[in-house]
Amino acid sequence: MLKSNQLRVRRKKRVRSNLRGASGTRPRLSVFRSNKNIYAQIIDDLKGFTIVSASSQEKEVAKPLESSSSKEAAVAVGKLVAERAAVKGLNQVIFDRGSYLFHGRVKALADAAREAGLKF
Repeated sequence: MLKSNQLRVRRKKRVRSNLRGASGTRPRLSVFRSNKNIYAQIIDDLKGFTIVSASSQEKEVAKPLESSSSKEAAVAVGKLVAERAAVKGLNQVIFDRGSYLFHGRVKALADAAREAGLKF
């Protein structure tokens, strides 16, 4: 029987392998969630650097919220990363959920980024 960490790593590899084939020239919106915070960054894999990033630890996101581990924090991070991407001239990305299932905070971040203008 596989342990939960092994299953998580296997799921992450499967998601990333599908993204590499489909990405082409689009950057990817990568999401990381911890127990206390959520982070998002738009990465250009061809050049190998981060174009835009946002997290729930930033003062403009964390100050009006009660908790930085809530869906509201994920929505604020999604909007912020989409706004920063628009400033850089990005409007299309590929969503990389990593090893996380697409529900809860990850889904809230993705929906907020879509509403703010990112297409994926």
